[in-house]
Amino acid sequence: MAQVICDMSISLDGYVTGPNDNRENPFGDGAWMLHQWMSDQATDEDRAILENVVNDWGAVVMGRKSFAKNEGAGGWGQGGPMGDLPCFVVTHQVPAGSYPPVFTFVTDGVVSAIEQAKAAAGDKVVGLHGATVMQQALPLGLVDEIRVHVVPVLVGAGTPLFGALDSSITLERTRVLATPAATHLSYRVVRSTGGERR
Repeated sequence: MAQVICDMSISLDGYVTGPNDNRENPFGDGAWMLHQWMSDQATDEDRAILENVVNDWGAVVMGRKSFAKNEGAGGWGQGGPMGDLPCFVVTHQVPAGSYPPVFTFVTDGVVSAIEQAKAAAGDKVVGLHGATVMQQALPLGLVDEIRVHVVPVLVGAGTPLFGALDSSITLERTRVLATPAATHLSYRVVRSTGGERR
């Protein structure tokens, strides 16, 4: 069965975008460098991490805000955030217009979106794209692993990856890899034997 993994670049102070992020400014003010570890500053180790994501993911779940910002950043063309991988967008309302067939708009919540994504992914990973779906899915016990690529910058404000939680969530660190551009960390979400997170 597919694992659900949040895989995000963040600043040292925990933001995935800077302030004033929008369609014209998708990374927000002062946060353009959060993804440089995947391109301009990439080492062989960074490239291997990115290649594993490309090879391992079978479907994507994203929120309406991430969908709209990426759409404004240059349009979707013929595919989604991961090319032709199925992408399930959690939204209250299906947007008007024509979009590539990889997109499915899910209006009955993140649980339904993740269930549909798991069915589409088979034994591959369901990747969570964006802070909103992460913040909805994690407290519900729907996230199996969290991977963060911590970039050495303090953004100061913007969109935090982790919102306020109503209880603690135990994590087990499974990887630490430091490159000049980012510190790559992986954590398994620990669940009790009864299947609930603890």
